[in-house]
Amino acid sequence: MPDGAPFSRDASYGMITLPNVVTFGRLCAVPLAFWMVLEQRLDIAFFLFVGAGVSDAVDGWLARRYGGNALGAILDPVADKALLVTMYATLAVVRVLPDWIAILVVFRDVVIVGGVILLGVLGHKVSIRPLWISKLNTTLQIVLVAAALFLTGFSLIVPYVMSVLIWAVAVSTLASGGAYVWRATYAPRL
Repeated sequence: MPDGAPFSRDASYGMITLPNVVTFGRLCAVPLAFWMVLEQRLDIAFFLFVGAGVSDAVDGWLARRYGGNALGAILDPVADKALLVTMYATLAVVRVLPDWIAILVVFRDVVIVGGVILLGVLGHKVSIRPLWISKLNTTLQIVLVAAALFLTGFSLIVPYVMSVLIWAVAVSTLASGGAYVWRATYAPRL
């Protein structure tokens, strides 16, 4: 590497870049967060979740500042989805979140990923650009997980907060999934 630097500043030079190392660290935190939830240490899982969010912002800043690469472009959303899907499934297993919301969130992601794979196999050009409703949905999903971990982990009771967040995630998940399906099936023909 140039100048004996441990990480590449050039996005095209190698796979090991500082943003990718940070992202890989976030991916490695997923099993630990999973374990903490299963062990009923939601307070620790909350701090891991917040740390993952901070690392997401840091690796994004580093990638913009010093350059990213193709590995980082794939690894970053995989790390984000792995954490969210794991938290939804695990929080449902320990009965912090209702089963149906976890199933809905995971099913939406399966439909989107499956649709992208199917379109690619059928030879259609697949353009992956997040919709505004998808960005809202992801934000609400993150807020719900953080609230569930925080409130349950620190034994706090705030009336109606969880119910409102659960229904907001449900509505935005359905709207986001529907928008992607509509876009994939009808929008190209318009």
